[in-house]
Amino acid sequence: MKTTIIGLFLVVISAQFSFGQERGLNPTGRTFNTVEQEVINLSKEKWQWMADKNTDLLDKLFLEQAMFVHMGGSWGKEQEINIIKGGMIWYKKADIHDVTVNIIDNTAILLNRITLLAAVGGNEVTNPFMVTEVYIKQNGEWKMGSLSFSKLMTPGGQ
Repeated sequence: MKTTIIGLFLVVISAQFSFGQERGLNPTGRTFNTVEQEVINLSKEKWQWMADKNTDLLDKLFLEQAMFVHMGGSWGKEQEINIIKGGMIWYKKADIHDVTVNIIDNTAILLNRITLLAAVGGNEVTNPFMVTEVYIKQNGEWKMGSLSFSKLMTPGGQ
């Protein structure tokens, strides 16, 4: 009897932990479908490529017409790649707190609530952001069309 109760307790705790993990990245509580998860995974890879300053992979990901909006201005793909390559902005680590994604035809709009550790002009800074990413599927591949940072007023962004 004791073993059954302990086993049942462990099942309930693990189920709650799994549900909590999903909700932690999806504030709606909705389960992501395969296409949505594909975009989320690509976004996570992009954050790592930015941290690694892997401009070759980023160059392939960003559309030629892509636009980037930061606290300090907005610009196109070439300038974003040069900024990353030159270290003017080093996206060291993005802690992702929430993810929401909507697929509309061949366009994916992804919102990430993050805490970003970055080096900007040689100074290390940490800021809470809501990041909007727009991906467009072309020839079977998702490409980034826009990346926009909106600074949140509170550290938790709530």
